[in-house]
Amino acid sequence: MNIQFLSWLVGAMVVFLSAATASRAYVSNSSISVLVLSLVLYCIGNLIMVRLMREGGLGLAISASAVAQLLLINVIAFAVFGERLSGIQILGVGFGVVSMILLLFPADTKI
Repeated sequence: MNIQFLSWLVGAMVVFLSAATASRAYVSNSSISVLVLSLVLYCIGNLIMVRLMREGGLGLAISASAVAQLLLINVIAFAVFGERLSGIQILGVGFGVVSMILLLFPADTKI
């Protein structure tokens, strides 16, 4: 995995996490402007994902993005919105961490 792929992944994560946070804020206050902001951010994030797919392929781009979002949005849910996961759900997030570590190995790595 090269630095350019990681840079685009970080950019996508910032945009998607902002969009998810705006979506959660919309649930709390029902402001149409917050909903529009969320939708615009999701569109921008998906455009960034097209670039990620070019850099790393469809499977790697979508998998890395999904796992990174899973982990980081839980941090926001805990810290900002006071949400909590059950023990089994935390175990699932832990498996996501393991999968992300495995995804970051180069494609030609043999175990």
